[in-house]
Amino acid sequence: MQTGSLIGDLFLNILLAIVIVLVGRVVVRWLIKIARKLMVRANIDPILINFTSTIANVILLLFVLIAALDQLGVDTTSMIAVLGAAGLAVGLAMKDSLQNFAAGVMLIINRPFKLDDFVEVAGVMGIVEKISIFSTIMRTTDNREVIVPNGQIYADTITNYSARDTRRIDMVFGISYDSDLLKAKQLLTDIVTAHPMVLADPAPIIRVGELADNSVNFIVWPWVNRSDFGVAKAELLEQVKLAFDANEITIPFPQMELHLNQPLPESGSKADLDAEPQNS
Repeated sequence: MQTGSLIGDLFLNILLAIVIVLVGRVVVRWLIKIARKLMVRANIDPILINFTSTIANVILLLFVLIAALDQLGVDTTSMIAVLGAAGLAVGLAMKDSLQNFAAGVMLIINRPFKLDDFVEVAGVMGIVEKISIFSTIMRTTDNREVIVPNGQIYADTITNYSARDTRRIDMVFGISYDSDLLKAKQLLTDIVTAHPMVLADPAPIIRVGELADNSVNFIVWPWVNRSDFGVAKAELLEQVKLAFDANEITIPFPQMELHLNQPLPESGSKADLDAEPQNS
């Protein structure tokens, strides 16, 4: 009779454990579904939604499994301790990966850049093609694919060249002190204002910026649309050089003057003879 009662209790516990697993899976699925809807309404990035949902699903199912094992009479206290120790060991072993994960979450939440933005991060300049939890994939201007860990991105300075609609081109043109300063300034003004990609508002700035050692330096700061930056800068540089050449405006190069305090002795002079060793 006692044996039959034990078998009956065991069967009942097994049945209850199965019910806990089945019901628990349904409840977990329902909770994850609600959480995903709430995150979508909060405009959270789909990458973060998928990753968070996967992690939450695994943790909740683990609790369901522990509850089912507890119903079967298994000592879950030691199991939880073992899982905690294992989690700590895994966390220490994957310190860099966890750092990249945390940085990826912050990048997705804060959004310092988005897909197709032209950025400079962790010493890499290129177009953002994919942002994942652990790394960011970029395409450089020479069509190389570079995978940058998110930890390096978030720990360094992020420069987003696509964040604004317009950009300023910073150029410096030096002319010699003998050249006509006002004529050079007028040439620069005519070239910049006539260029079709240069914006009228904000107005370009053309001024003498420095009286350097070998040149008078003009600062030339025109504004252009972001997409026109590279082409406009190259065309302006070429047009200025051609205009300076045509109008005899000299662009100096670094020079060095050598001053001698004493003249060099002439060949065969008495100084040379005196310097020659005497043979005995």
